[in-house]
Amino acid sequence: MKRIERYFAEAERHIEAIDEALDELGCVELKEPDTLSKLQRFALEIVIFRFSKLQDLLGTKLFRAYLDAMGFVSEGKSFYEILRELEKEGVVDTDTWSYLRHLRNEIAHEYPEDEKVRMQKAALILNGTKELMEIYRRLREKYDAAYLR
Repeated sequence: MKRIERYFAEAERHIEAIDEALDELGCVELKEPDTLSKLQRFALEIVIFRFSKLQDLLGTKLFRAYLDAMGFVSEGKSFYEILRELEKEGVVDTDTWSYLRHLRNEIAHEYPEDEKVRMQKAALILNGTKELMEIYRRLREKYDAAYLR
C-alpha cells in the first residue's frame, strides 16, 4: 500500500470515530457542563482527541504526500509553501488552516481547568471539526479524481 493510502486510511479512522461521537452528542449545546451525560462527555473527549489527531495527520503527513503524488516536490519546502500550494489547488485556505491549528494547540497545550472555559473551547472545536473534515474531503476528492480516472 502506498504511503498516501495509509494516511488516507488513518484519516478515515479518525473521521469515523468523530462521526460516531458526534452522533452520540446529538444537538447538545455546550454552554453548561452539567447538562451533558457521562456518555456525552466521553463522546466530546473523543471528538477533541480525534480532531487533534486528524489535524496533525493532515498537516504533518497527508498534505505533503498529496502534493508529492501530484508532482509538486515538497521536500525542503516550508509548511507555508505547502499551504500556499494547497490553497492554489483549492484544498485549504491558509487563514482557515491557521485557525484550526490554533484551536488544536489551545486544547493540546492549555487544557483549562474551568469547566465552562473547556466547554467554550470544545464548542469551537466542534465547529472546527466540520471544517477539518471538509478539508480532508476536498483533498481526497482531488486525489481520487487524479488517480481513479
